[in-house]
Amino acid sequence: MTDPVYRTILLFDIEQYGSRDDVEQAFLRRVLYDVVDTTLLDAAVDETARLRADRGDSVMELIDTSVPVPALIKTLLTETPALLHNKNRLLATSARMRLRIVLSSGYVAVDELDGWVGSDLNHAVRLLNSDPLRDALKQRESDCVLCVSEGIYQGVVRHGPLGVRPEEFHRVTVGTKEGPTVAWVHGEPGNTPVSPAAPAGASGPDAPAPQHHDVRINGDQYGQAGGTHYGDQRFDFTRPARDERR
Repeated sequence: MTDPVYRTILLFDIEQYGSRDDVEQAFLRRVLYDVVDTTLLDAAVDETARLRADRGDSVMELIDTSVPVPALIKTLLTETPALLHNKNRLLATSARMRLRIVLSSGYVAVDELDGWVGSDLNHAVRLLNSDPLRDALKQRESDCVLCVSEGIYQGVVRHGPLGVRPEEFHRVTVGTKEGPTVAWVHGEPGNTPVSPAAPAGASGPDAPAPQHHDVRINGDQYGQAGGTHYGDQRFDFTRPARDERR
């Protein structure tokens, strides 16, 4: 297994993907790829600075730390919703795609089977599948909802970089198997309850979220094993990491 390296973690997941038939799922996957690729292009993310894992109803991107996070957040808040709207307006209601999006960061390693391993990745996946984020999308008419991790919010969002307004995010507490954790969802707060997966011994919403379990992302029946390499360069997981941090 390679040494862990620090990366920006970007996740997209299609709402109600499992309720669609095979033809609809194949179509939605094509639309998802188009939206993700165009979003990253608009954010000036070079193809050699990203690594993708395909999970069927979701896409995971590891992005090099040379890509400015403020520009990525601004693009996710402006260009991504516009892309989705332009595609969905031409489709029947049953074929429209709505997305949950998570932006996080942390250390990720690649094992000998080209799978992704890391507690920080595990944390991002927990946010993507959390009840507060699912409820936030259900309670609004927009085609997508963005959630950022506590680290991204405190390190970037709360400082109000150009095009990003911290007052438009609200704090949520997500219960996970590792304990409650804090995240920030863009948009007006709705009736989004705390995710019920928190263990009974948790002391409160501000309790730290220990991250002792790793998640391993590898291929399944929907996509390839490991990640997709773009261009002629191999995504470098060996160079030293920077000290930043349904």
